[in-house]
Amino acid sequence: MNDEKRIEGMLNDTLPGPTPEVVVRSHRAVKEWFAREAPTVYWDTIDTPVGRLYMAAGEAGLSHISFGIEETRFMATLDPLAHAVRSPERLLDAARQIEAYFRGEFHFDLPVDLDMLTPFQREVLRVVASIPAGAVMTYREVAAAVGRPRASRAVGNAVARNPVPIVIPCHRVVASNGLLGGYSGGGGIRDKISLLRLEGAPVQHLRARA
Repeated sequence: MNDEKRIEGMLNDTLPGPTPEVVVRSHRAVKEWFAREAPTVYWDTIDTPVGRLYMAAGEAGLSHISFGIEETRFMATLDPLAHAVRSPERLLDAARQIEAYFRGEFHFDLPVDLDMLTPFQREVLRVVASIPAGAVMTYREVAAAVGRPRASRAVGNAVARNPVPIVIPCHRVVASNGLLGGYSGGGGIRDKISLLRLEGAPVQHLRARA
């Protein structure tokens, strides 16, 4: 046994661990803090043509949309220091507008919380949110719109971080070479094509990566 291991063993033998009473008090203090200070995140689900869709919102607005995943994976994306409360009432407006989208009403009027993103990512998504239904922009065009014409790759990374797909229509961003590009939401490219077709975008001129 080397000296480092020997010293570690001596410390473990001589330094007592916390008593059961200390552990109980610590757990109680954490529980009281959580009940007193932790924010609340409200969530709910709806069924859509792209499958079960999960939504979450805090006081600042809609913060998460996920589809094509299981509930446990969705819950893992929420703030672990927040109370997660299922509340159809809190998500009612979002649910109604998303359902209306799939009926052909391609307009959203919802507060969105993007505070977890960087300023650059928020600026990219601001441009993406302005792309009208039935149209597309390339990653290069979005990069130019945010004043970073050589940042197509960074734009792609920002688009992939979009926490509220459909509401912020990242499916309307495509590659400059005629490819559809990627899509981090739902079933990937399949759902990207479905959403573009729903909106009447020129999908026939685009192709998936071979």
